[in-house]
Amino acid sequence: MSYSVLIIEDEAILAKKIAKYLRQNGMNTEVVGTGQAGVDALETFQPDAVLLDFNLPGELDGLQVLERIQAFDPNVKVIMVTGHGNVRLAVDAMKAGAFDYLSKPMMLSELKLLLDKASQQNRRDNQLDYLSGKIAENGSLEALLGRSPSIARVKDQIRRILLGGQSLNASAPPAVLITGETGTGKELVARALHFDGPRAHRPFIELNAATIPPQLVEAELFGYERGAFTDAAGRKAGLVEAADGGTLFLDEIGELALPIQAKLLKLLEDQRVRRLGSVREKQVNLQIITATNRSLRKMVQQGRFREDLLFRLNTLCVELPPLRERHGDPLLLAEQFLADMQRKYGKSGMVLSDEAKAAISDYAWPGNVRELRNTLEQAVMLATGFEILAEQLNFPQAETPPGSARPPTDGVDYARPRESDPADRPRASADPVAASSATSRTLPEVERQTIESALRAVDGNVSKAARQLGISRDQLRYRLDKYRQEP
Repeated sequence: MSYSVLIIEDEAILAKKIAKYLRQNGMNTEVVGTGQAGVDALETFQPDAVLLDFNLPGELDGLQVLERIQAFDPNVKVIMVTGHGNVRLAVDAMKAGAFDYLSKPMMLSELKLLLDKASQQNRRDNQLDYLSGKIAENGSLEALLGRSPSIARVKDQIRRILLGGQSLNASAPPAVLITGETGTGKELVARALHFDGPRAHRPFIELNAATIPPQLVEAELFGYERGAFTDAAGRKAGLVEAADGGTLFLDEIGELALPIQAKLLKLLEDQRVRRLGSVREKQVNLQIITATNRSLRKMVQQGRFREDLLFRLNTLCVELPPLRERHGDPLLLAEQFLADMQRKYGKSGMVLSDEAKAAISDYAWPGNVRELRNTLEQAVMLATGFEILAEQLNFPQAETPPGSARPPTDGVDYARPRESDPADRPRASADPVAASSATSRTLPEVERQTIESALRAVDGNVSKAARQLGISRDQLRYRLDKYRQEP
């Protein structure tokens, strides 16, 4: 699509020359000779940019037309054309919202450079508007999918926090700490607290402390002045200042070094920030949300996290349940992810087989929602038909759930009977009743009793029992939940 330029210029020969030059450079143009005609053309021509002469015949001069253009669409870039040396008029035009100005006689090449610059800024603005809209759309509480009682309690807690924040007006709300295993959706909760709250139209700034070298975190958060350290060639505002009026979300808060924790505590207490190398403090007003998948209380006991900071961060705490405790939600989420991935990869009509549905419902999902999403994305990408089968979900061998068992790969043909080895034969039990019951038990009953015996042997310690059984702690907890046992 060509860039459209409305030329409002009463010198007909000059206007014709400008229009011809711009058309030769791929731009769409329209020429009018008065301010009122220019205002009327806004609706019909809908320009991306306007070249506006100040000295126009009729009732409207250039500044008045500029005001009308701004009211019509503030995104239209206006380049004012003034008489040579009229600096005061140029300043007034810039203050009124003009993108730039040119003095007569103008160079057409200079005009093209300005219009190219305006076009690039329009594209950036459109991209930012689109991205901001997508972020806000994905940041609503509605994006936190699920109907299980455990996730319903989380949603209700978030609503109550939002309701309390509405009454604070301009005051900074208390800090919120979001806890939960990796992949449970902590970032979604943080976004919901921002985009469904009173600061929705203000900045949402996030920092994952685990992704930045510790020596750079302080500069990123608090900014710095020129010369504050060796590579500080200029001054830079930090993320705290960028979030002023909005929300600062610090993910993986447990990764912050103790000196940074002290500065964060001060920020929480007095809402003031000082850049590295500066002697002045700046007042800020922001909501601080933090998240972690670690036990901060244990870190306090180990001397790796400040207890006073934990008290301030833990004013409000939202604990996200793991996916294995959200009964019914894995299948609901899988259906949503299946639809999302079909749109992403240009596919349609795909469904989950009954075996795949059973496998999704039975699997422990140690990676939680993130693992589920990645599993569905891979299945959609690699699927050759319309039905996704259980084996296409590609679960780890040790975690293959019922309904999706794969054949053994040890080279033995298990479909054919083999001669029994005396060493393989079960020893006769001294207790005939026990022997009879052992042969009549189902596999789930044997598994359940084995787990119970292992737990009794270690006084209920789940980690020790898991090691004795040769499975992970998450796998054991999944099975305990499956059999509705308390460790």
